[in-house]
Amino acid sequence: GLIYLNPEGPMGNPDPVGSALDVRDAFGRMAMNDSETVALIGGGHSFGKTHGACPDGAGPSPMEDPENPWPGECGTGKGPDTFTTGFEGPWTTAPTSWDNTFFVNLVSNNFTVGLSSGGHYQWSAANPPQAPDAYVANATQSTMMLTSDMSLINDPDFLTLVNQYASDPSALDNDFMHAWYKLTTRDMGPVTRCIGNDIPPPQPFQYPLPETPSKIADINAVADAVRTALYVAQPDVLAPDTYDGVAYYGGLMVRLAWSCSSTFRQTDFMGGCDGSRIRFSPEIDWPTNVALDSALQLLEPIKDSFGDDLSWADLIAIAGATALADAGDISIGICGGRTDAPVYDGGSDYLKPKISGNFNETMIELSEFVSVMGLTNEEFVALMGGHSLGQMHSDRSGYTGSWTANPMTLDNSYFHNLLNLEWEEYDANAGNNDDVTDDHYMPTTQYRSCSSGDDGDDCLYALRTDLLLKFDEDFSSIVANYASDENLWLTTFVEAWEKLVSLDIFVTPDDDTCAVIDFTDASKC
Repeated sequence: GLIYLNPEGPMGNPDPVGSALDVRDAFGRMAMNDSETVALIGGGHSFGKTHGACPDGAGPSPMEDPENPWPGECGTGKGPDTFTTGFEGPWTTAPTSWDNTFFVNLVSNNFTVGLSSGGHYQWSAANPPQAPDAYVANATQSTMMLTSDMSLINDPDFLTLVNQYASDPSALDNDFMHAWYKLTTRDMGPVTRCIGNDIPPPQPFQYPLPETPSKIADINAVADAVRTALYVAQPDVLAPDTYDGVAYYGGLMVRLAWSCSSTFRQTDFMGGCDGSRIRFSPEIDWPTNVALDSALQLLEPIKDSFGDDLSWADLIAIAGATALADAGDISIGICGGRTDAPVYDGGSDYLKPKISGNFNETMIELSEFVSVMGLTNEEFVALMGGHSLGQMHSDRSGYTGSWTANPMTLDNSYFHNLLNLEWEEYDANAGNNDDVTDDHYMPTTQYRSCSSGDDGDDCLYALRTDLLLKFDEDFSSIVANYASDENLWLTTFVEAWEKLVSLDIFVTPDDDTCAVIDFTDASKC
């Protein structure tokens, strides 16, 4: 079929050179390198055959005839009358055996293009090797190749691998074994999710991390240190938000923990804060993570003071929970034991967020983002209430302003504002992007609501993704529930936050690595 690419060639043209580009692109999107690509194609084509003996095709589709779809327009539609792809023939002389004959055939024959009995371009040797007929005893059938197969000898890098596998079956065995394991398990997450007594060693595509050390830092001691740091201005690192003369980094720490954790995808169990890959490029350089390198720098003295007992991944998670517990007089449970990737290992390559607040983002994109993360609508909307802390900065992200009038307090005013204020489009950086390249272009259009004129100090601000919650039928009812019941929102928020930061923890933590961060009986710093 045409699941990955057109095996007949680009746009159905039998062009092996052009097909090589399609092959590398298609398998590259599956994160396969050249050796994995060639091994999978040739190894997979060691078995079976294509089916296109019937020149009249497969017949009506399931949409056209749901009771008898694709019956085949020749004879019984089965056996020698089968039609699937329209190509016809096996690749090797022993299509029920594993060997390297596919590659031997490629390099040992001269092929010319022709039409299959099903009317599709395929390639045949001048004196094609013969395979047993799949349906007629003691009969034979000519082997063939597809244009995508021929591409492997029309690309110099692919050809080197073809020659290697043709001359060294053990190299094919090894490379196919690893590539097949990657193909069939890459969407299952890290090796810690594997079950059984015959688990292969951790593979690079699983982005393995160091094991949790036997001793980890006391979570509440770390939280106390973070809480103090929330209110200590370090302008040489990053100017703090300042409210009524008080320096405040709380919103920044919540954003750091959110950005680190929200890369998680339930679809393939990639992402999350375990590994703390947000410390490295490309993740730290994503536009949504602007200034988070400074947030890490603010936390660095705490990391140094606890040494190897405290991973960056745990520190980031604790910092977010600490800022929330401090601002909302709530208790947040958290477990430690995350570890850090020693160097960048590629684990963020496919995780760049599709949602950033940009004005052209749609409800469909937002809903997909929520679903891929593994959150319910109620959990996601509750977490959006975290925007009640801190503010946006036009010189960093291109957006400006606070969502609420009290950006050091975690409450449900975010939801009140969404529902009850009149919002207008606002361009925070109008005219400031005239001379910048696309790589440095900052988004500018957002929403603003001012009660005493456009220049008033009481203006509040929001992003496109905030307002989408108000105007979507499913999300708006949740917003209304949280606006009318702060206890409901806080309860859901805490549960959702605890879930968010632990989505990527697949081994049940020991009880002694978990704690509750609670400042309800402590005074503000």
